Amino acid sequence: MLTDQDLKDTITQSVAIALSEDIGDGDITARLIPAEQPGHARVISRERAVICGQDWVNEVFRQVDPNVEIIWHVSDETLVKSDQLLFEARGSARSLLTAERAALNFLQTLSGTATVSRHYADLVKDTGVRLLDTRKTLPGLRKAQKYAVTCGGCFNHRIGLFDAFLIKENHILACGGIAAAIETARANEPGKPVEIEVENLAQLDEALAAGADIVMLDNFSLEDMRTAVKTTAGRAKLEASGGVNEETLKGIAETGVDYISIGALTKHCQAVDLSMRLV
Repeated sequence: MLTDQDLKDTITQSVAIALSEDIGDGDITARLIPAEQPGHARVISRERAVICGQDWVNEVFRQVDPNVEIIWHVSDETLVKSDQLLFEARGSARSLLTAERAALNFLQTLSGTATVSRHYADLVKDTGVRLLDTRKTLPGLRKAQKYAVTCGGCFNHRIGLFDAFLIKENHILACGGIAAAIETARANEPGKPVEIEVENLAQLDEALAAGADIVMLDNFSLEDMRTAVKTTAGRAKLEASGGVNEETLKGIAETGVDYISIGALTKHCQAVDLSMRLV
């Protein structure tokens, strides 16, 4: 689970890396502008979107020039319309233009993730299912995208390989079977959640008998999912995975599974179209 400290640390580090790769040893174009010239910038969204990334934007401008003032007109999780004003920035014109690209890169990417997540969440808002993200994130932006997923109304799966078990086909094969894999997981990391992937109802029975906390139903038919829900009857949480898209999502949710994991929340996001103009 993401904590405030997790986000604070990743924001500082991610912004430093982004500025380093963009600015290098100096913004030679911004140096065309007199150092003392003040600037006032307005940033708008050119399309309907769920906004996410305010803290990343603030940190970009802070690291470039702590004297820049940022005035936000929306907050994270806000659904905005086309041409809506998001924030204003006042300070050195040089600093505003140097920070522009990195700030908007974070804002447009995370808003894209939040917007996709809101779209999927709305499709099943009248069911009790929780939509989960996956580890299919942009390298280096894992925690940022997982935060964006929550801004869109979906939920986080494990953060990485360290905070929960997800025992899949190859792990099962290497461990010598479902029961052996779960037993070893309990012995190695007591207290960590144990989830295991199964491919049929017989394997589900094995996983339940071995005491899995969560069972991932991999590419189950709707009929088999409904059977799995009845068979499990609260003995474990059930997560549906595979073959999930806009067309299949509602039917899967209506089978009664607890969770549906969707890689598209983070890997199919399209950056939101934003624009910054000096005024």
